Amino acid sequence: MGDFWPVADVLGYLGGSWRVERAVRDLASGAEGRFTGTTVFGPLEEPGSAHGLLHRESGTFVWQGTPRPAERTLRFLSGPSPSTAVVQFSDGRPFHDLDLSTGRYVADHPCAADLYRGEFTVFGQDRWRTVWRVGGPAKDLVLTTDYTRLT
Repeated sequence: MGDFWPVADVLGYLGGSWRVERAVRDLASGAEGRFTGTTVFGPLEEPGSAHGLLHRESGTFVWQGTPRPAERTLRFLSGPSPSTAVVQFSDGRPFHDLDLSTGRYVADHPCAADLYRGEFTVFGQDRWRTVWRVGGPAKDLVLTTDYTRLT
């Protein structure tokens, strides 16, 4: 898929609710899992915080046939230009930068001995994807997440 959709305003683009479908593959063991749920990008309501969005993901993660509830929260803060954002974990630790001005971006996040490399691709107003490749001494994973706008 070579047709990327440039995003001039990342926070404006992401705002709202998205259906999430994530495939998780452990390349070392061959194990597979799947997450299905929703992500809501809503206002970041923290006194004194920068302009941004609170990303709340919730759903069900099925790993080797066993379903479990799963959720995560991230913060997407305004970057140096409208097409960029600074992504943080919910506790404020840095995760990665994001620049969707061309509709595609690659970000790295070192975590202990592992490296997370994420590729973000926007396909249109209502569809985007992330592919995270996680490599290190204890991990060899690929996580592919498709987002489809609900509202």
